[in-house]
Amino acid sequence: MPPMPKNNPARRNKTATRATLTAEHSVKAPDLPESHEWHPMTVSWWHDIWASPMAPEYDSSDVHGLFILAALVDEFWLNPSKDLAGEIRLQRQCFGLSPIDRRRLQWEIERTDEAQERGRRRRTTSTPGAAGRKKADPRAVLRPVS
Repeated sequence: MPPMPKNNPARRNKTATRATLTAEHSVKAPDLPESHEWHPMTVSWWHDIWASPMAPEYDSSDVHGLFILAALVDEFWLNPSKDLAGEIRLQRQCFGLSPIDRRRLQWEIERTDEAQERGRRRRTTSTPGAAGRKKADPRAVLRPVS
């Protein structure tokens, strides 16, 4: 069968989840269920998630999955195990909670001017060479194309 033509609308290679996330949002964290006493690290993790740039992407139906994940995280802090850590790793993928998960979802966190400036400074400083002497960063010669 011949390949589909590149101008075919069926070949858009777009991801429906692509988004640029910003740290500024007004999403309020739902309360953790009052079914039991939550470990302080779980409570901190819960507030971090809802303060993160990913929070606006969560739908009300996602909250139930995050409650399940919170229960797993809470159990981990009470009784750490490799199996539990693996299950947490699998469950958090759905919510873009690690850099690789966000990359897979094509979520990009908006970069601030301060972070970009730190990167520029880092690239222009010299780095130690193989013999212990300072060597200029070869990327320093790169300039943006206008």
